[in-house]
Amino acid sequence: MARLGLFLLVLSFPILFMVAMAVSSSPTDFIVASCKTTRYPPVCVQSLSGYADEIQQSDHQLAQTALKVSLAKANSTSAYVAKMAKVRGIKPREYQAVRDCINTMADSVDRLNQSMNELGQMGQAVGQDFMWHMSNVQTWTSAALTDENTCLDCFAGPQMDGNIKNSIRRGIVNVAQVTSNALALVNRFAERHQSAGPAKNP
Repeated sequence: MARLGLFLLVLSFPILFMVAMAVSSSPTDFIVASCKTTRYPPVCVQSLSGYADEIQQSDHQLAQTALKVSLAKANSTSAYVAKMAKVRGIKPREYQAVRDCINTMADSVDRLNQSMNELGQMGQAVGQDFMWHMSNVQTWTSAALTDENTCLDCFAGPQMDGNIKNSIRRGIVNVAQVTSNALALVNRFAERHQSAGPAKNP
């Protein structure tokens, strides 16, 4: 009987270890691990760690929150760019670049809104229905990133060097990094959902 008890105890060690590992894996650990799949991991962790309680360990919620953060940053940066158009003494060439940037950032905001709403309304979609929704989200998020990079292109060239270009560039680069990360996490959600099979919804 003693040998049987010892045998069962030894068998239970791997199970207890797996349970302990699952318990010790926190939402923050999940975010850090997920952000390693993005192009800018430190930016990813910094922008999402404050939402750990909301995200928990859900790939869907992680992607949704990443889009929400990207949209918020795009909105605030778009408002800042709009203020730059009213700066006293702005040169005509700079003014036109700012106006072009305002238009492209407005498109970016619209597309991120579409992406977030689409992802939020997916519910328990599976199979082809899931992939149709995800294709929309991926297309709009990618287009938003293109819009942000187009805004940067508006200020290309040495003739555009100056305080206005530098201040706008800092904001747009940060938005583009956050949006790039959001797209990577959206793609990760889609891939993990597919690999889990139609019967599962991570």
